[in-house]
Amino acid sequence: MTADPSIDRTPSPGADYFATTHWSLVLTAQHGNPARAHEALSVLCRTYWYPLYAFVRRQGHGPHDAQDLTQEFFARLLAKNYLADVAREKGKLRSFLLAALKHFLANEWDRARAAKRGGAQAPISLDDTDAETRYLLEPADVMSADRIFERRWALTLLDQVLRRLRTEQADAGKLVAYEQLKPCLTGPKESAPYAELATKLGMTEGAVKVAAHRLRRRYRELLREEIAQTVASPAEVDDEIRHIIAVLSG
Repeated sequence: MTADPSIDRTPSPGADYFATTHWSLVLTAQHGNPARAHEALSVLCRTYWYPLYAFVRRQGHGPHDAQDLTQEFFARLLAKNYLADVAREKGKLRSFLLAALKHFLANEWDRARAAKRGGAQAPISLDDTDAETRYLLEPADVMSADRIFERRWALTLLDQVLRRLRTEQADAGKLVAYEQLKPCLTGPKESAPYAELATKLGMTEGAVKVAAHRLRRRYRELLREEIAQTVASPAEVDDEIRHIIAVLSG
């Protein structure tokens, strides 16, 4: 299930929060701690590798070549000297990664294809079977590589938010309620079956509405926090939310 990104005006994380987000650490690597920046970029790549793999596959490369190319791209991206090319004006992680991947594919295809698979330690652990299984579920239409990247980026980000929310609820001993209330995140709250949920959870309808409201509010907070990990400033959070809505609505 993918949550609906239509949200209200929950305040963005402040400047202090952005000072230590993963992408901000990468953007300030030249003036800060390169080791921390390298680890921050590694975390982001582990989270968002699949949209890049899907882009490579939609460019016409077969499963094995796509896996090789994606791994080799990460190997180059995570090389210490590569961080020097990352500038604050690059803006969003999404835009930077796609531009870097296109440059890599245009210039490094022959070299990457010639390299033996598994000849070097993979910087990011790609589940080859999972990657291709997921790709085979993509729409079999003429969706462009750029469009499939954007859509997969949006869905990966939202899935990451839901994983964080589920973990929080499980840690708080509220997993059963969360699984029942999760559908309330995907549509208009007026259409949520509160009475039916109340019966299932042994709660009053009013209590269910309060619980659903709190869950939506926490989802919105986590969504903004996750987006903050991929943009350079608080001002860009709302732009990314609008972009996600546009991508998933198109």
